[in-house]
Amino acid sequence: MARALVIKATAGADGPERCNQAFTVAAAAVAAGLPVSLWLTGESAWFALPGRAAEFKLPHATPLEDLLATVLSGGRVTLCTQCAARREIGPDDVIPGVRIAGAPTFVEEITSEGVQALVY
Repeated sequence: MARALVIKATAGADGPERCNQAFTVAAAAVAAGLPVSLWLTGESAWFALPGRAAEFKLPHATPLEDLLATVLSGGRVTLCTQCAARREIGPDDVIPGVRIAGAPTFVEEITSEGVQALVY
C-alpha cells in the first residue's frame, strides 16, 4: 500500500513560493495515486474560498486554482477550524469539497500508520 501524505500549507500570498510548493506537492502526489490530505492553515486559509486561488499568481508556477482542483478531485482538503474562525469563514463559504476541522483531526491523520506529514 502506498504511503499517505498529510500536507499542511501555512503560507498564502505572504509566502508565495512556500504556498505553491505545498499545493504542487499535494497535486503531484494525487496525480501519482497517493492518498493526500491538504490542510489550509494561516494565510492559506483564504484559498478555501471560491475564486481566491485564481487570484494567486507566481511566475513559472502552475496556477494555484489548477493545483487545488487536482487535490480536490482525488484527495481531501481541510480548512483549520481556528484559522477559519479568525477570518470569519464558515462552512457555507468554502468551495464544495473543502471541510473544516481542527487539531484533533489533524493529529489523528498524522499519527495514522503509513502517513508522512509535510509542513510548508
